[in-house]
Amino acid sequence: MSRSSKKGPFTNEKLMVKVFKVKDSNDRSPIKTWARNSSITPDMVGLFFDVHNGKKFIQVYITESMVGHKLGEFAPTRTFRAHSSKKVLKGAEGDGAKSPSH
Repeated sequence: MSRSSKKGPFTNEKLMVKVFKVKDSNDRSPIKTWARNSSITPDMVGLFFDVHNGKKFIQVYITESMVGHKLGEFAPTRTFRAHSSKKVLKGAEGDGAKSPSH
């Protein structure tokens, strides 16, 4: 369910203060934040953010296509470990028959 349009997007107020401070000073150092739930606004385009993923900070460069999304979408929290591969035999059962486990 999306947020009500009359409320507008949620952005952390302290984060926006940092954004305007960096824009005014032309400082290009990344803004460190834990506010993964903040929506990306047009004011943030062209800035670097260090978004916390629960373990470390992931550097994210904000582009125009990211506006409207949340900061946390670009800092994944889970690492994918590959599924265990099963050996595939080609035999009488047809193409791609799996090895018998009996």
